Amino acid sequence: MLITKKIRLKPTTEQEILFRKSAGVSRWAYNFFLGENERIYREYIDNGKIGKKSISEGDVRKYINNVLKPTTHSWLKEVGSNVMKQGVKDASLALQRYFKGLSGKPKFKSKHKDRPSFYVNYESLSRKQGGFQGEKIGFVKTSEALPKLNKNEKYSNPRITFNGKYWYLSVGYEVQENTVELTDESLGIDLGVKDLAICSNGKVYKNINKTQRVKKLEKKLKREQRKLSRKIENNIQSYKSNRNPIYKRPLKECQNVQKQNRLIRNIHRKLANIRQNYLHQTTTEIVKTKPSRIVMESLNVSEMMKNKHLSKAIQQQKFYEFKRQIEYKSKLNGIEFIQVDKFYPSSKTCSCCGNIKKDLKLSDRMYKCDVCGLVIDRDYNASINLANYEVI
Repeated sequence: MLITKKIRLKPTTEQEILFRKSAGVSRWAYNFFLGENERIYREYIDNGKIGKKSISEGDVRKYINNVLKPTTHSWLKEVGSNVMKQGVKDASLALQRYFKGLSGKPKFKSKHKDRPSFYVNYESLSRKQGGFQGEKIGFVKTSEALPKLNKNEKYSNPRITFNGKYWYLSVGYEVQENTVELTDESLGIDLGVKDLAICSNGKVYKNINKTQRVKKLEKKLKREQRKLSRKIENNIQSYKSNRNPIYKRPLKECQNVQKQNRLIRNIHRKLANIRQNYLHQTTTEIVKTKPSRIVMESLNVSEMMKNKHLSKAIQQQKFYEFKRQIEYKSKLNGIEFIQVDKFYPSSKTCSCCGNIKKDLKLSDRMYKCDVCGLVIDRDYNASINLANYEVI
């Protein structure tokens, strides 16, 4: 089974400069491929749909290596050749997914908004004591050792990313499934906004976003964002006809604005880490109960996000990430993972007699059966129904 490990790096100042250059080259290659494809398509339309509709990944790479790199773009030689190659490949894959209807149209990457990241050549990446050796970047110290590999094995899709404060290396590698003695229990999990997860064994996992620690950080985030708005507003000299501001000094030259941006970025990072850590603790605890199977409902999160009153709460709960972690941890421990169809009436069905209450409202937090008289918590009732779900 292929799993991914994320390791914090401790680069030198020179290496950090090279990391930023590599991330810049990767972003440029991605944008260049998208730009060339848009240009070719516009020419195809202007010529009455005659000629090529798009350009291949190989043709773009040849043009960069044979025309641009020796002349105007000599700075591409400062980083590893695979950085540019993978940037073009990523853009090509994004376009292919768009044409197949699997994702939205790929957008150009922004220097300021997108997270800096780049590919490391897996063939030259080798595990060393206290770090690793990579193409062009040399020996890089790490906070922990890279996972050991068997003979003739290589790390899969190694990437270096920056989260606003630290650099990380992500590598994929093969692991053997654990041989765990499982119980006969079928565990149903119902996800919610009030509580993160309600299990059929009676265990309830609270919403981390309602704790004092998270609330204080969110309050601090709002305060710092207001400070940033005031700093930017004080730097505005006048407005253009289209209401775009004219600044007294460019924002990138305002040290106070940049400092405030870094502070806000670190609060966002801290909140994300708290939520991610809680999800890992919760999913690990659930899998350690060793049920024979875990059953969850398929949530249409994109539709749920359209509810303006609940969209923020749903986004903070990270339902997809919870499902992803449960799925791979179940597979790792030999537990059967089942996703129930989103139209399965788990909340409306009585877990005692099987009667379906069609007039159940979202505001009804207690389930009262009209047939057998059962009174039970709505979410707990749904989790029991999921546990008893039979695959047809």
